[in-house]
Amino acid sequence: MNGRRVITGIDIGTTKICAIIAEITPENSAEIIGIGLSPSHGLRKGIVVDIDKTSKAIREACEKAERMAGVKINSAYVGIAGSHISSLNSHGVVAVTGEEKEIKESDIQRVMEAAKIIPLSAEEEIIHVLAREFIVDGCTGIKDPLGMSGVRLEVETHIVTGSSTSIQNLVKSVLRAGLDVDDIVLEPLASSESVLTEDEKELGIALVDMGGGTTDIIVFQDGSIAYTSVLPVGGNHVSNDIAVGLRTPIREAEKIKIESGCAIAGLVDENEYIDVVSASGKKKEKVPRKILCEVIEPRMQEIFNLVKKELDQVGPRDLTPAGIVLTGGASLLAGADELASRVIALPVRLGEPEHITGLTGVIDNPVYIQKGDNVPKAIFSTAVGLVEYGIKYHKREVKSNQGNELVSDFFSKLKNWLSDFF
Repeated sequence: MNGRRVITGIDIGTTKICAIIAEITPENSAEIIGIGLSPSHGLRKGIVVDIDKTSKAIREACEKAERMAGVKINSAYVGIAGSHISSLNSHGVVAVTGEEKEIKESDIQRVMEAAKIIPLSAEEEIIHVLAREFIVDGCTGIKDPLGMSGVRLEVETHIVTGSSTSIQNLVKSVLRAGLDVDDIVLEPLASSESVLTEDEKELGIALVDMGGGTTDIIVFQDGSIAYTSVLPVGGNHVSNDIAVGLRTPIREAEKIKIESGCAIAGLVDENEYIDVVSASGKKKEKVPRKILCEVIEPRMQEIFNLVKKELDQVGPRDLTPAGIVLTGGASLLAGADELASRVIALPVRLGEPEHITGLTGVIDNPVYIQKGDNVPKAIFSTAVGLVEYGIKYHKREVKSNQGNELVSDFFSKLKNWLSDFF
């Protein structure tokens, strides 16, 4: 790589695989130098159901990104989602060691380990242990207790777990594509790195990442993660409804949705018509655009009602005064933000990566995502966020001179096991 510092994020979604290669500048910011997209055929609702097809799609996306960037990648940060994901808040407490009672890195590690003692089934595995706040001798709201004096150290954490089988199949798919896994990252957590501001997180905000097979939710309060959830419904369900309602092939339904869809039928002119290909693919007929939108609206309303139910579990609406940020491919549907605001009764804005350079300039083939001259960047939120996550946590690792616990020897053992067969 000629001394170039690069980092890679791979968004393995139900609809598409997106690989992004970014070069780390001397200022520790990221400039995107390569993007690769490939259709995803081996996943269903965010879960790998065909390892061979998934690994082939990953390899294809990575090769496109490598050609564009002019570098060879060996490892990547990989996003994970799916209905198997669950989360809970946990508490840990330890006594501070040492004669001077000064909190050291080892004390922080011990209290985080204490918080990880939660009931887990044999099929579950911890993906993230995220510190919400530290408490030193009863003093709350501490973000970093390192160097402080105290005798009792506590931590409030948010723990994300997932199915061991699903995690292993995802890792196998990446390893078969010829790449090592730097870390497995919850996709809405990654997206939050690229589309939310620190001020929004401090104020209280919910991010809703609408993908093809899942809708991912993450809620921030006081700058920390308070809640995460993954709903097994997304943009593909809208496309399926269109295919059934208008009797057209799925591929045509997806195209019609992107080009002419609207989440609120009332916003569409009665006199607008669209061409719809028949199920046989042999003829077209003119259909009022409003009929298309009347098929779309109930499904989008259902998705936002499910999001509303999830947010109701977090607490009153005044805990998220900054409202909701919609991102992901399905959020690009016209009127989606307005419908979400009506259903959930919170202000809504569309989110896309802004603070990372080079995104638009290196998109080689935005065929199915481009509207006019605009390239909707929201479909890259997760992949860009994975790069941001990698830079952010890589710096923490260098500072503490410790490896990331989340990428344990599980990955190396799995790789060695697979090498016996491939």
